Amino acid sequence: MERPNYITPEGLEALKDEKYALWSVERPKVVKVVSWAAGNGDRSENADYQYGKKRLREIDRRVRFLTKRIEAAVVVKVEEQTNRDQVFFGASVIYENEREEEVSVRIVGEDEVDSTKGLISWVSPVARALNKARVGNLVTVKTPKGAEELEVIEISYK
Repeated sequence: MERPNYITPEGLEALKDEKYALWSVERPKVVKVVSWAAGNGDRSENADYQYGKKRLREIDRRVRFLTKRIEAAVVVKVEEQTNRDQVFFGASVIYENEREEEVSVRIVGEDEVDSTKGLISWVSPVARALNKARVGNLVTVKTPKGAEELEVIEISYK
């Protein structure tokens, strides 16, 4: 059995926006180019035609993937989180690692991950270690370099 596709409302909107942009904006443009290129004759050496067909396959594959992820989405509304003194899905957490660095992360769905913005998946090792922790708790996360202790400094739900 596959695990649930938990996602924030913003994450679901981002998936829907991407699907719409691919299907309603980009795909029609590529179809025009492919139609034009097909009318130019020999398709075997027509780069516009070959690239266009390849791009259409990529768009269609991504749209199918997005459709499945959207259909399987289980939206978790952070504002409805009642137990705000523990770390759960949607929490923004500041923790201190063993190198005394403060790290800020937000626990989100797998389709929303962006390490440059501090968005980590709820199934990541750090999120799993932080799950149900409270401010002041020490948690252990398994890393490729071995176990590391993290201290929870702050929890918020924005």
